[in-house]
Amino acid sequence: EVQLVESGGGLVQAGGSLRLSCVVSGFTFDDYAIGWFRQAPGKERKEREGVSCIRSSDGKTYGADSVKGRFTISSDNAKSTVYLQMDNLKPEDTAVYYCKAIQTTGPLRIYWGQGTQVTVSS
Repeated sequence: EVQLVESGGGLVQAGGSLRLSCVVSGFTFDDYAIGWFRQAPGKERKEREGVSCIRSSDGKTYGADSVKGRFTISSDNAKSTVYLQMDNLKPEDTAVYYCKAIQTTGPLRIYWGQGTQVTVSS
């Protein structure tokens, strides 16, 4: 059974930090890119914003301009875990953060986690 389990969300003041974790199981970690997406309050699922992504096979990363210099994605392949270190958080970062796995070898398979709430107060 494929599972993506996010954790680490919470309530933090502006300027603070949080570290999100996404533990995956049920597939070969190196065959996937793992990304963080967020859904802001009032937005629909189709409006989820891509935040950052890491390709497990070689560690190559991608990040949205809105979070560059503040958010850092990393992975621990031995633990099948992807992290999102979020520093200097802003109220506009408030959202539910989702982990998404995208297969990069063979047929395209996509999996989502259940999400973790991040709330940044001003």
